[in-house]
Amino acid sequence: MRASKSDILSAIEKTGLVPLFYHDDVSTATHVIEASYRGGARVFEFANRGPNALTVFRELVNRFSSYADFYLGIGTIMNAPQAKEFIDAGAQFLVSPIFKTEIAEVVTHEDIIWIPGTGTMTEIVTAVDAGTALVKVFPGAVLGPVFVSSVLPILPALKIMPTGGVEPNEQNLSAWFKAGVFCVGMGSQLFPAIYVASNNWIAIENQVRETLQIIGKVRPK
Repeated sequence: MRASKSDILSAIEKTGLVPLFYHDDVSTATHVIEASYRGGARVFEFANRGPNALTVFRELVNRFSSYADFYLGIGTIMNAPQAKEFIDAGAQFLVSPIFKTEIAEVVTHEDIIWIPGTGTMTEIVTAVDAGTALVKVFPGAVLGPVFVSSVLPILPALKIMPTGGVEPNEQNLSAWFKAGVFCVGMGSQLFPAIYVASNNWIAIENQVRETLQIIGKVRPK
């Protein structure tokens, strides 16, 4: 059963972090998500970045369906057919690096959270007009916190999630949250390849926990 959109948004707001990861091995992906959960993450974006993504995602949905306080979504959704097949597979929310009207139509019909990628004011306003509750600013490292702090005076109710180049350290996270972001998305910086290759799930758990502690410290109260 799909959780309500308000429950998912509340979970995202509470932690301030949406981890994202892809691996074509179910066991590896499971270990990374479990480590993230133990570290405190309650929302997770599995990226649609390989030929086996749908198969792996279905297995992950089955594995984590019993976690009542955990929400598993799918990222890198590029078109309407992908959106529909992953929704049917059990995605609790969708994330894209782009805004596309055909995806907006699917998620509106399915009444599911979609976090589209935006990089200009025009794209942001288009996404908001399409009913988006949370927009992704991508690539974050290129646009930077100054972009966010420039947008929010014009759209003060906007919820923004930068992704791409966000770093799990106090200096970087402080800059984003002081700019006014709702949450951050983080992938390779949160899950270093060396940790994954060496099956160092404890290190991943600690990395997630420490990142959440930093967010709790730097986020305006």
